[in-house]
Amino acid sequence: MVTIGNIQLPDFPLLLAPMEDVSDPPFRAVCKANGADLMYTEFISSEGLIRDAAKSVQKLDIFEYERPIGIQLFGSDVETMGACAEIATRANPDLIDINYGCPVKNVACRGAGAALLQDIPKMVRMTESVVKSTHLPVTVKTRLGWDENTKNIGEVAERLQDIGIKALTVHGRTRVQMYKGEADWTLIGRIKENPRIQIPIFGNGDIDSPEKAVEYKNRYGVDGVMIGRASIGHPWIFDEIKHFIKTGEHRSAPTVADRVSVCRQHLDFSIRWKGEIVGLFEMRRHYANYFKGLPDFKPYRSRLVTADSYDELNAILAEVQEQYVPELA
Repeated sequence: MVTIGNIQLPDFPLLLAPMEDVSDPPFRAVCKANGADLMYTEFISSEGLIRDAAKSVQKLDIFEYERPIGIQLFGSDVETMGACAEIATRANPDLIDINYGCPVKNVACRGAGAALLQDIPKMVRMTESVVKSTHLPVTVKTRLGWDENTKNIGEVAERLQDIGIKALTVHGRTRVQMYKGEADWTLIGRIKENPRIQIPIFGNGDIDSPEKAVEYKNRYGVDGVMIGRASIGHPWIFDEIKHFIKTGEHRSAPTVADRVSVCRQHLDFSIRWKGEIVGLFEMRRHYANYFKGLPDFKPYRSRLVTADSYDELNAILAEVQEQYVPELA
């Protein structure tokens, strides 16, 4: 078992990464149903939450079936992050996670996310403020460093553990790399080898197959892996990895009927949670991923992303299943 504070997870847990505009409750629902062990909300702006901004407050929505679930926060001000942690705690998640890894300009250039990798003392003060503001376990997600010359994750791991975080997830790239190139897990493995480190260490970056999950588990000794982009349109990846670890064999690939079924579940939840207009609109970003690889799918994708009613979408999905199942199921 892997333990994060009072949270018990299975051996080698699989975590769903918090992804902006992706890992909302509808997406988390299909990932949980397909084997995700620990999930996080989209990251929430501390400034937005303090201002009671509607978008930030909505991201606090969590559901019992999602547990264990963490609320992820980001910000640039130490005191505001502490106050934000108090607000997030009242939403009753299982843990609070701090984002020190987001590389995008409108976050990092405002002194939040991966920007804190340039100011480790401030990162420590901010983390301590959050730890003192909640009774929940506090975890951190970050990167190797700001750039190739400042890969300071070893120091970060020790200092954040010393002030009370209960787990650390490391993405194997620097901020400058963004999402380019291959993730380097070497330093993540060294953290696990450090006898001072007693908290769970999770690796993140480029886990897109059962083979790679097992390879990195064995090579780097991490306590579990966090999966992000590979789960978009393919929530089955969690169960596929678990099955491969257990049996050494691959599960059958999801059929077109499976894809349609899960896509429809995602769509139904999106409408229930966001309302029909917003729910239909925000699902448009997912159709290409659910049906990736199907030959001559472009006309169906065009219809899916322009359909403006639930009944029309259902009819198109039924047509997709009828068109492709005999050939590819």
